[in-house]
Amino acid sequence: MSFSADWLQLRAAADSRARATTLEAALRGALTVSDPAGTGTIIDLGSGSGANCRHLAPQLDQRRNWLLVDNDTVLLAEATRLCRPLPAVTTLHTRSCDLAQQLTTLPFAAAALVTGSALLDLVSQAWLEQLALACEQAQLPVLFTLSYDGRIHLQPGDHDDLSLIAAVNGHQRGDKGFGAALGPTASSQAVRLFRASGYDVQVTRSDWLLDASRTDDAALLRPLVSGWAQAAIEQRPDCASLFTQWCQRRLRAVADGTLQVQVGHEDVLALPDNAGSRSAQS
Repeated sequence: MSFSADWLQLRAAADSRARATTLEAALRGALTVSDPAGTGTIIDLGSGSGANCRHLAPQLDQRRNWLLVDNDTVLLAEATRLCRPLPAVTTLHTRSCDLAQQLTTLPFAAAALVTGSALLDLVSQAWLEQLALACEQAQLPVLFTLSYDGRIHLQPGDHDDLSLIAAVNGHQRGDKGFGAALGPTASSQAVRLFRASGYDVQVTRSDWLLDASRTDDAALLRPLVSGWAQAAIEQRPDCASLFTQWCQRRLRAVADGTLQVQVGHEDVLALPDNAGSRSAQS
């Protein structure tokens, strides 16, 4: 599954505001111990146009090597243009890859970190289990950010909000290219799997807080509201009229600058028990 460059650009600022800085600090400390020379590669899964790299690279302890992985060559070209000049990036490579089929072909043995943003809610249980096994075998730290967790709160409230949210969350469990998606359960499943593999796991909320009175948030809210309505109609075609009218009311509130929306996300950091000893053994 791929997303347009325009959508990725619209959400970039909200993503950056929402991220859990406490987890970034913990990761920074772990990498200082596990890969002090910065020779390992950070593998960014589902990298899109490189927003995760652009945000995370300056937050780490030193310059790092990056491998951006996506199935969209246009987005990878844009990521190269935007990320390669970053002072915090030592080398940057890209790989066009169908993650649903080719995950195990990635160079986990040469990595220092596996990361991804807005990815886990799209993948299947089987795929996540495969990823967790690959990371466990290489004893790699893992940071996954901005996984949707099913929470949507809109102010002022509307009598059809709950029906819309239920339909959206049902749609989130559909096939997004990896099989039946984990959707809102993605973070909890990741926490369970990595803890079962002996990882120290931290999870923190990273909610979008959007206010239509701000120009950049309004620009994001318009396609977000429309996308929710479309997803809800696909999930519940019998309620198409209800969700269409809901969308019209909510878009008017965006235009009036009165709509405020909280979208629930979670960031998950998983550190292997021996993260600090890998560099000493290498």
